[in-house]
Amino acid sequence: MRFTLKQIAYFVATAETGSITLASERVNISQPSISSAITALEEAYGIQLFIRHHAQGLSLTAEGQRFLREARALLLQAEEVENAALEISARVAGPLEVGCLSTLFPLVVPELLSQFRHRFEAARAAALAGSQIELFEHLRSGRISLLLTYDLAIPPDFEFLPLAPVQPYAYVGTAHRFARRRSVMLRELAEDNFLLLDLPMSRDYFLSLFRQAGVNPNITGRYGYIDVIRSLVGRGEGYSLANARPRNLSTLDGRKLSYLALEDSLRPLVYGIALFRGMRRTPTAEAFIELCRELLEGKPLPGTC
Repeated sequence: MRFTLKQIAYFVATAETGSITLASERVNISQPSISSAITALEEAYGIQLFIRHHAQGLSLTAEGQRFLREARALLLQAEEVENAALEISARVAGPLEVGCLSTLFPLVVPELLSQFRHRFEAARAAALAGSQIELFEHLRSGRISLLLTYDLAIPPDFEFLPLAPVQPYAYVGTAHRFARRRSVMLRELAEDNFLLLDLPMSRDYFLSLFRQAGVNPNITGRYGYIDVIRSLVGRGEGYSLANARPRNLSTLDGRKLSYLALEDSLRPLVYGIALFRGMRRTPTAEAFIELCRELLEGKPLPGTC
């Protein structure tokens, strides 16, 4: 466009007062700035907006009168846009897209979305599941506003708001020799077939647990989906490790699992909220963060035992 809203506002003030002097007083800007704005408009479109009367101010030309009608409408629309922006920035409303690590998603997100939608009917929250690396990129690109994840390799351009730790555990099928036990040492499982959750960053964390325990795992399978591993474990193909312990002890094909606490002194994962550092949070995002703190901070994950 060949004009600015300031130029339009200066033109309208001059047209309504019939004087550059009075227009200057109304908008609290210098007379030369008013004159320059009007001249710029006239030169940009090759039209004369005012007739200059010596010592008697200004009057609109026919073209100026039509331009004034459109200029007033434009300023009114601009004011409505500003009011809408102020309203959006001051209340919990509009869309909010959040991300969640795929292994956490079914345990955390349904309850959060349900509570959020119930409390804030003017907001439209949706969630996206993915791997850590995928969700980091979505956060950087602005596709999501925040991310629920573990404290695994959080990049320096992100900030992480911790909520609660989750201890690692092992799980086996009901036919496993340790199925009736409550806990186990990793070294006791060393010779068994280990099925690794082969997701970026997750795999490094689980393998680090064996290093902490001084154990070399017997990896016989690598899979990117935890439900695949649960089904194989339920059929006696081996054991695996995880952090969030679902209340549901059944696999997707109906077989039972046994969860075993690890007696080793191992680093837990901390789940929390990752945000792009320095990014301004909307009231809607702030409301979602506060809900996460209310429901999750220092508490077990929903849907876990």
